[in-house]
Amino acid sequence: MSDCSCHAEATNEAERRVLRLALGLNATMFAIGSVVGLVAQSMGLIADALDMLADASAYGIALAAWQRSAGFKANAATLSGTLLLLLGLSVVAGVAWRGVMGSHPDGGWMIAIAFVSLIVNATVLRLLGRFRQGEVHLRATWLFTRVDVIANLAVIASGCLVWALRSPVPDLVIGAAIALYVLKEAVSILREAGEARAAAAHAERDAPR
Repeated sequence: MSDCSCHAEATNEAERRVLRLALGLNATMFAIGSVVGLVAQSMGLIADALDMLADASAYGIALAAWQRSAGFKANAATLSGTLLLLLGLSVVAGVAWRGVMGSHPDGGWMIAIAFVSLIVNATVLRLLGRFRQGEVHLRATWLFTRVDVIANLAVIASGCLVWALRSPVPDLVIGAAIALYVLKEAVSILREAGEARAAAAHAERDAPR
């Protein structure tokens, strides 16, 4: 029996190390991406960087929820989904503002930073593969990272178009598309969190007293 317990503890610690590594990588890429996005006037990079921040928050929440109740985990997933929803709406507003005020995104910087982010996120996605069918707060971390990989590829494509066409339109379109995709994932996470919360409440009512 003690061997099984030690194995479970070792597995849990390995999973926590994965989440801590993912948190550090995403926080770093958020800082880099947001600064370069502002300097390069790229809404695509800014949207991608904010998505990285949402990921880092999700990893932090998952770590805080470790070995807590099902209700706590559902609430943690709700917080993650709400954060993602707010960030998506903020990027939509930023795209609209840039569309009105004008911008001159730098395609070269967009491609370079998005490529580095792609490498980071592909690595993190592989590490988080074990969470794909996990509890709702852990599954949210995998979903967040999957969004990032897709967003990175989209920003690289838009950077190429910005560079080739000398136009800000591809950057604005991709920024808006990433924001809408983020909003879709946020709604999905919030729906799953609501279902998990209802299941936890039902289990608590049926528990023997």
